[in-house]
Amino acid sequence: MKKVQNSETRHLDSTILRTATNYLLPLIIMFSIFVLLRGHYLSGGGFVGGLIASIAFVLHSYAYSPKETLALFRFSPLRLIPTGLSLSILSALLPILLGLPIMTGVWFAEDVVVIGSVGSALFFDIGVYFVVIGVVLTILFTIAENV
Repeated sequence: MKKVQNSETRHLDSTILRTATNYLLPLIIMFSIFVLLRGHYLSGGGFVGGLIASIAFVLHSYAYSPKETLALFRFSPLRLIPTGLSLSILSALLPILLGLPIMTGVWFAEDVVVIGSVGSALFFDIGVYFVVIGVVLTILFTIAENV
């Protein structure tokens, strides 16, 4: 590996790392979704799944550059934070509309084929997943801009 420097960014130029990253990025994202979905039954959930997804983008940023990684998104990762917070808050307040205490688990009657039973806990975890990805990537890209 040789170190490449230009005016925009510094990164390691490695064909093997880039090729591996192209295959690993979707696999790591799928694994993070698996961890997210099994979180309300077993260990895992939104926080751990969000960290795993963030690691995939950190790997891509290391193999290519933060600018190229940011180009993978249609919008700024910063927008994931309020989206995730809103989803988590709405899932926590949903039971109040049904006359139940706040953050009570509300479950749908029908099971989903791959996931199983779906309830408000899953939507809370998805909100946390978005917040974690948004925070980690915002920190990553902010640090990369200032280096």
